[in-house]
Amino acid sequence: MRWIRRAGRALAWAAGYALALLGLFLAHAWAGLQTEPWSGGTTVNALWARHQWVGEPHTEQEYRALADLLRRNRITDVFFHAGPFEADGSVPPAKYVNARRLVEAMRAHAPGVRVQAYLGQIRKVDGHGLVDLDDPAVRARVLETDRIFLDLGFEGIHYDFEPIYPDDQAFLDLLGRTRDLTRSRGAVLSVAIEQLTLVDRAQPIYRAFIPRGWNQSVHYPPRPTRDYLRRVADLSDQVAIMTYDVSLPTKAMVNWHFAWHTEQTLRLIGDRTTVFMGVPTYRPLMDWAEDLPTALRGVRRGLDALDRPPAMPFGVGVYAEWTTDAGDWARYRADWLTVRE
Repeated sequence: MRWIRRAGRALAWAAGYALALLGLFLAHAWAGLQTEPWSGGTTVNALWARHQWVGEPHTEQEYRALADLLRRNRITDVFFHAGPFEADGSVPPAKYVNARRLVEAMRAHAPGVRVQAYLGQIRKVDGHGLVDLDDPAVRARVLETDRIFLDLGFEGIHYDFEPIYPDDQAFLDLLGRTRDLTRSRGAVLSVAIEQLTLVDRAQPIYRAFIPRGWNQSVHYPPRPTRDYLRRVADLSDQVAIMTYDVSLPTKAMVNWHFAWHTEQTLRLIGDRTTVFMGVPTYRPLMDWAEDLPTALRGVRRGLDALDRPPAMPFGVGVYAEWTTDAGDWARYRADWLTVRE
């Protein structure tokens, strides 16, 4: 029975070691909340905006109010939801009947703001999902749809296909072809993608053991590896990291999450493309720790950790316009736009 006692002692030591590491992590995360980051806001920031702006009519006063909100909050890029794509890669014209009027109003009232068409869909994986990007005909139809929105005057195409796994070559092909299209029109290509995987080499383990997710197409977390995120960045003018929906139990851990991903992402692709770190203004039903102030503080901590600023512009992406009230905007200006020496 000696081996049983030895195994028990080994397990006890392992458990104690794991708890000690967890304690150190929590202490480090908590300490990060006790000091004020010195980094302030940046000159480029993005906003995801609701579909009604392209799908429903608005008054001139409403357009002016939107333009004023964008200027006051230093928003340089707005992703106006214009889809989603149908299964064949098209978007029915009835969904964007007021798109041209929106573009004209933004040019008149907010000429410094880049108006982008926000297009996406659930990507088909293992037979589940809607849009099959592996089909060349679907990718070609997506490009035809992009041309329609560029013809309407949009200054960029913003893709949000989910889930995207780090072996998705069809998505990279679509990005390359879309970039050729947008550059030929003097427009930009931006991409929303999930946050980095914490450990790249864990992907095969996830694939083998983690069950399907909520939409029955996710076998393991669809996080980009470092190599894949570099490839996405090299094919895009802007990358928006969907850092929100963290599902962590404490503000200290949420703060650490945003700080770590900001530092790692900007070190990895900040010299390659413009980066927006997504921050939430919605109220998660089951997540009491994630909020806008904690996220912004984490982003600023991540900036503090850099040896130097990235070569390309960077900022935050506010998710989303339809969940952000006046109090949220006031907090955003105080916590992000205020310059700190």
